[in-house]
Amino acid sequence: MLLSKLKETSESALKKPVVDCVVSVPSFFTDAERRSVLDATQIAGLNCLRLINDTTAVALAYGIYKQDLPTPEERPRNVVFVDMGHSSYQVSITSFNKGKLKVLASAFDPYLGGRNFDEALVNYFCEEFKVKYKLHVHENPRALLRLHQECEKLKKLMSANSSDLPLNIECFMNDIDVTSRMNRGHFEEMCSQYIMRVEMPLKVVLELSKLSRDDIYSVEIVGAATRMPAIKERIGKFFGKDVSTTLNADEAVARGCALQCAILSPAFKVREFSITDVVPFPITLRWKSTTEDGLGECEVYSKNHAAPFSKVITFHKKEPFDLEAFYSCPQELPYPDQRIGRFTVQNVVPQPDGDSSKVKVKVRFNVHGIFSVSSASLIEKQKGEGEDMQIDVEPLNEGRGGDQTKMQVDQEVQSQGDQQNEDNSSSKEETGAVEKQDPAAELGIKAKVKPKSADLPIVANNIRQLDREVLCNFVQYERQMIVQDKLVKEVNDAKNAVEEYVYDLRNKLCGIYEKYITEEDSNRLTLLLEDTENWLYEEGADQAKDVYLQKLDALKNLGQPIQDRHREHEDRPKAFEELSKRLQVYMKFVNSYRQKDERYQHFNAEEVNTVEKCMNDTMMWMNSQMNAQNKLAITQDPIVKVADIVAKIQEMQDLCIPVINRSKPTVEEVQEINDNGHKDSTAAKQGPDGTGDAKGHQQTKSTAREMDVD
Repeated sequence: MLLSKLKETSESALKKPVVDCVVSVPSFFTDAERRSVLDATQIAGLNCLRLINDTTAVALAYGIYKQDLPTPEERPRNVVFVDMGHSSYQVSITSFNKGKLKVLASAFDPYLGGRNFDEALVNYFCEEFKVKYKLHVHENPRALLRLHQECEKLKKLMSANSSDLPLNIECFMNDIDVTSRMNRGHFEEMCSQYIMRVEMPLKVVLELSKLSRDDIYSVEIVGAATRMPAIKERIGKFFGKDVSTTLNADEAVARGCALQCAILSPAFKVREFSITDVVPFPITLRWKSTTEDGLGECEVYSKNHAAPFSKVITFHKKEPFDLEAFYSCPQELPYPDQRIGRFTVQNVVPQPDGDSSKVKVKVRFNVHGIFSVSSASLIEKQKGEGEDMQIDVEPLNEGRGGDQTKMQVDQEVQSQGDQQNEDNSSSKEETGAVEKQDPAAELGIKAKVKPKSADLPIVANNIRQLDREVLCNFVQYERQMIVQDKLVKEVNDAKNAVEEYVYDLRNKLCGIYEKYITEEDSNRLTLLLEDTENWLYEEGADQAKDVYLQKLDALKNLGQPIQDRHREHEDRPKAFEELSKRLQVYMKFVNSYRQKDERYQHFNAEEVNTVEKCMNDTMMWMNSQMNAQNKLAITQDPIVKVADIVAKIQEMQDLCIPVINRSKPTVEEVQEINDNGHKDSTAAKQGPDGTGDAKGHQQTKSTAREMDVD
């Protein structure tokens, strides 16, 4: 529901549909919680490009704008990010180089946040009010909620003031006003148990990163709870340096998500910035084996292992087998359920000679922080034709940081010796480099074996994972609820529109609309409004949208003419005044031309006559309309409307403005006209031989002078 509301808000602001998104989650979210968030985004009609940890999003918002980050060859810059919000506390240490960030370690306290400090204040005042006013606040949910709100405000005020601050709530319970006081020193003493818990995640993250305090470049704090001076002091004292508040405490995570979304979207051109996160909890795989206890297990991802990361594990099996994934340290989880899921590798068969088949299983910790068994393949061996033989050895794949893990699992005891000589299993990252070997040259043998690979189906049974059919049903159900909510909103809006119109029109009938309607019509309309109001609270309380729209239209048919008369009466004098100003401008132009003003002598008489005729016609129209309107009562519909006057002004401007705005010719233009006229007249007087008499020449000059005058 929250995601659907956010989607609606975004689409309303952007004026376009929203599909892709990046969602932030606490770094301590488990596999089941992350899968649930992804399912929720899909149900809401969103395509989640990535689930990103809160502190990782903050690190991205911090680093992508930095222009002075060290180059990849230089020593990275290590920054601590502390995020304490309303309900949780998270810390991470991130190393930055130009164009990339790498989370070195993360730690958290999922049960420490601003709400703990709020609860301490609430409990204190509840006990005080119980003694002072004999009020049992915990028994009244409404009063308890009001006290929570006031305590949160008081906590914020104490962050900026060390003096005594009052707490006053009027009509708190049983019409009793309560009052009390609190200061920062007393508040910090009350919350000492919570302030002491701030240091533990800081120690853990520093130990896991294997850095010293001197290796830390800066400490960035975000989250509303970090505004408390005691929290800032504890963090700064631990690292031996002042904390930095350059990031927006409330929006840093959201900005980091927006930047990650822009990086992943092809529609935006954003600076490339790679992100390497960590595995929050160690993950172990367990399977059935031929050992004494009948089970084999291996930790595939350690705590703070680089992520995303893929590994390939080689098993030797003769039949289908199960892999159970779980968290190795249940005491670190927010809740005791350490299971991740069970993955069944199907269609595993023995080799034709009865030996165990080699099965390669690829496990993956993806960008969302979700573990999965992504693929499995069966390696079959067949003898090639010819006397030469060759052994194809699997290429060695180097993971990030050169981390290589060799895993070999036997199902049958007798195949252990052959297995050790047969293959090496390796861990690799998907983008890791491949180092190929030539075993034929190294071993110097002529045997040749052609390995064949066949993909095997995997059935995953994850904890709290919705089935595809159930998920599709939820998507359809959510769409139906969105449509239903939209319909309910439209019905409520229609009902509220009727109610609002009734109240508004009734108030104005006794106010600004009073003189625009006859007393008889006013009484009739007032009675109708009262009937409509009573209908809204009785049989009209739950009606269809069309019924409310019909009621509103019926009321507007009676109320709109009154509103129009009021608007026309208020705006008509202004429109006539504007028309009169325009007429005065054009009248001044005509008079100036008639008085031989040099500024207007470049116009010809025909143009001026056109302007004058238009001006006279408009003036006659204005006078006639004003006289006719003055004869009508104010309760009658107007003869001339503001729209008619505006149209008349526009009509007059379209005819007159092109004339009066024509500028006077410049001296150069007049000279050009003179020269052209002089040449034409001279050519006309010359004879066939190109010569002319003095009389003709004199006439040409006279003509030129006349043109100059004109």
